[in-house]
Amino acid sequence: MQQIERIALFIDGANLYATSKSLGFDIDYRRLLKEYNSKGYLVRAFYYTALIEDQEYSSIRPLIDWLDYNGYAVVTKPVKEFTDALGRRKVKGNMDIELAIDAMELAPFIDHMVLFSGDGDFRSLVEAMQRKGVRVSVISTVSTQPPMIADDLRRQADIFLDLADLQGRIGRDPGERAPREFKPDGKPQDIKTDPRGPMPSFIEKPAAPARTVRDRDDA
Repeated sequence: MQQIERIALFIDGANLYATSKSLGFDIDYRRLLKEYNSKGYLVRAFYYTALIEDQEYSSIRPLIDWLDYNGYAVVTKPVKEFTDALGRRKVKGNMDIELAIDAMELAPFIDHMVLFSGDGDFRSLVEAMQRKGVRVSVISTVSTQPPMIADDLRRQADIFLDLADLQGRIGRDPGERAPREFKPDGKPQDIKTDPRGPMPSFIEKPAAPARTVRDRDDA
């Protein structure tokens, strides 16, 4: 009897957004879950992004709320603002450490890691996961000029998939509206269905708002 592959998705939200926009399409996150549910046992689908604090409205908030109600484990942290040596205002919202920690903790429970990012900083993480016996696929693109993926990350991956080749399976139809997150009364528009099945005990958590790195620190 063939063993069902245990899969986990790790989505670098900002990087995937930039990559899909460079290719001229939007990601349909419902179709993305369906695509990987069909390939094996989807243990977890993580989505990482930084948010600007004290902002009355963030354009990414509706997406974050929708993902959190529809099967994704959303990890956020506040964007940090600073002034560089030339007096220029800069913002920093890197989620590399959070993604790497979650991946290493989950490594004993999965066979296949799917990383949606082209950030070369993840090369060492990919190598570490491979040493633990986890197969790693990296999804980005070389179809743009310049490519959106670092060459050393692409070479380290067991499998590289160009996001352009997945458009027909996980891209949103341009004529289709993005799913509405909430009814006017504030309740979820759709009943949440969790495609992930039972979780390993150390990551099994009740439904809750999107967790943040600050939540971890306060725990």
